[in-house]
Amino acid sequence: MERRSLGPVALGVGAIGLGCMPMSWAYSTSEQRGETSVRAVHTALDRGVTLLDTADMYGPFTNELLLGRVLKERREDAFVSTKCGLLVGEQHLVANGRPSYIRRACDASLRRLQTDTIDLYQLHRVDPEVPVEETWGAMAELVTAGKVRALGFCAMGARADRRGRSGVHDTTLGQLARVQQVFPVAAVQAELSVWSREALRTLVPWCRARGVGFLAAMPLGNGFLTGRLTTGGGFEPDDLRARHPRFTAEMMAANQPVVAGLRRVAERHGATPAQAALAWLLAQGAHIVPVPGTKKAEWVEENSGAAELALSAEDLAEITALPQAVGSWD
Repeated sequence: MERRSLGPVALGVGAIGLGCMPMSWAYSTSEQRGETSVRAVHTALDRGVTLLDTADMYGPFTNELLLGRVLKERREDAFVSTKCGLLVGEQHLVANGRPSYIRRACDASLRRLQTDTIDLYQLHRVDPEVPVEETWGAMAELVTAGKVRALGFCAMGARADRRGRSGVHDTTLGQLARVQQVFPVAAVQAELSVWSREALRTLVPWCRARGVGFLAAMPLGNGFLTGRLTTGGGFEPDDLRARHPRFTAEMMAANQPVVAGLRRVAERHGATPAQAALAWLLAQGAHIVPVPGTKKAEWVEENSGAAELALSAEDLAEITALPQAVGSWD
């Protein structure tokens, strides 16, 4: 698989990554026990998908423990990315950017992952009660100590509203400028897909201009862009999409033209809509690494195949002309 570089330290990773969150968080838990997820991780590494993206709050903690089982055997094959600074509260998520907590969180992640070094340590959320420079400074100390190789900034909370206003992204750009003065940012992670493109106007150009990698989260629209979700089919109660405004029967029906367009392009290449969506993302910049999440080996194989799909200029233009998602996130 093609390799791409993250950040000024030129960390090489496979062009497609693996988001590990669905293995133990946010999606249905009915299939999250057993060896299904472990097989998916092994398949990813076998296919050259080296970047494994997790977080301490996925589970919480169980996601890192799962990856640790694989890393114990195959650490040299993997590029390990995990996150800190976001806690699971009783009713909602809570940011914690205190330096003392960041240090403890890193040590705990290292133990669960069964490794001596985290390749990319990301700040999951900015704590409004702590100056971001202080949090980032504590993370930089972890690099100096040899526990972490590079630092990333997760901007998953930075979504523009449905009218396209990018005020939240503007705030994120300001935070990035501040932390960049403390220690280099190697990668920024935020949502980017065919049906949600705000980052192309804001964060992606910022990263390109500074040699920073961009990790495209939710590149398949929480599974919608695969074309496999049945409109009105429903989700299990513990699946985040069961309460997601874009996954009501009405909104899924309204967004079908996006999937239909991807399918048209894909069929010309003997590919799938998911592969077309990921190949389009890869073409948006050499610094972009899509990180589709899954817990099944068969979908890992399909997603990784997108790295070999060569879309023509006409294909790319046709996908770019597709409508963006109908319906808000809130």
